Amino acid sequence: MWGSLRVRLLLATILVVVIAIGVTAFVATRRTEGEFQRYVERRSPLDDRRLGYLLARYFEDHGWEDIQAEVVRLSQFSGQRVVVTDEAGVVLADSDSKLIGKAAEDRWPPPRAVLQQNAATVGSVYIDPTGGPPDPAATFISAVNRSVLFGALAAGLAAVIVTLAVSGRILRPVRQLQIAAGQMARGDLSARVPVESDDELGQLAVAFNTMAGSLAEQELLRRNMVGDVAHELRTPLTNLRGYLEAVRDGLLPPDAALVDNLYEETMLLTRLVTDLHELAQAEAGQLTLLRAPERLSEVVDQAVTILRPQADAKGVALSIELTPDLPTVDIDRERIGQVLRNLMNNALAHTPAGGTITVSAGRSGDEVAVTVRDNGEGIAAAHVPHVFDRFYRADSSRARQTGGAGLGLAIVKQLVEAHGGTITLTSAEGQGSTFTFSVPIAA
Repeated sequence: MWGSLRVRLLLATILVVVIAIGVTAFVATRRTEGEFQRYVERRSPLDDRRLGYLLARYFEDHGWEDIQAEVVRLSQFSGQRVVVTDEAGVVLADSDSKLIGKAAEDRWPPPRAVLQQNAATVGSVYIDPTGGPPDPAATFISAVNRSVLFGALAAGLAAVIVTLAVSGRILRPVRQLQIAAGQMARGDLSARVPVESDDELGQLAVAFNTMAGSLAEQELLRRNMVGDVAHELRTPLTNLRGYLEAVRDGLLPPDAALVDNLYEETMLLTRLVTDLHELAQAEAGQLTLLRAPERLSEVVDQAVTILRPQADAKGVALSIELTPDLPTVDIDRERIGQVLRNLMNNALAHTPAGGTITVSAGRSGDEVAVTVRDNGEGIAAAHVPHVFDRFYRADSSRARQTGGAGLGLAIVKQLVEAHGGTITLTSAEGQGSTFTFSVPIAA
């Protein structure tokens, strides 16, 4: 219970309210008390010192003669009970006429004034010695304190009610997030939370749903990858097994043609395993790059030269468009050559006879942008966001003539990013595709 965010928020609010009201009440009380005391002193027609002075003057002029009448007069004027005693402590005058002739008691407060004659004490003046009516200042301050206390209680209650209402409004989406997160932790990646506002909590819900969707997509890709790897391995292994069983059973002679078929299937397995190994190294950041300043034109020329025979055989034209005075780039020559060959192979696979593949490059800030553009069949918009995913092929059939193993573009993306660059795709169905990647300029 005490670990609940709602309880802690409520306690924090109450603490803030208590501190704020306490400080306010303390300052207000002290200030009110001081101001009221000064007000009383300014408005009082006869304070204690003045009263004592008047009685002393009366004693000097008249002695104790008619002292009772004078005390009654002064009491009426000041609004306080006045008692006068002689030097022995016997009451000579009492404005209430109740203590005359009695001795002053020890429990009385100290006298407010002392009457003297020839430097000798002849009497004392007491104000309300037995406890008169309540002190107006104390009564006023007490009333103020009660008002502050009631106000504090009302403010505290209002703060608690508001806090409970606000915390409920805030914590409801948090609880929904907690429930959805628990479902995801148990393996249910379909869990989502409703988006109820456009504030930070609504943005958090959107981010959570996006994350959940990404995780679900990645889980689907992971499962598909396992099936894809199994499929890609199964086909050449099945072929190898079929050939070997046919030779063992005497159905096929072990001639050169059979050896060539076995070699081709073995090379297919080797390329698949090599691609998987390179992709795993690149994704783990363990791919070793032998970077050095290189002339990009030489790398492009080499890649085009390698693929030109295949392009000529298919009837596809290869062209190079490089801006003059290209700066040297900081790259691993072999890896960037592999990127170019993969992109050109991909373009060649999807460009019909009579089409054109163009490789161009130009400076873009601190980088060189390289583009591989074709006017082939293009890629549907639904497939564009996924072309760099492992084992993803826009062609749902698994014919290697059109789809390959689905690792080439994933490897391209990892190799470009390993160089600190980026790669993008612009394509439309029936209008060809344009792949653009960047590499850093050598320092």
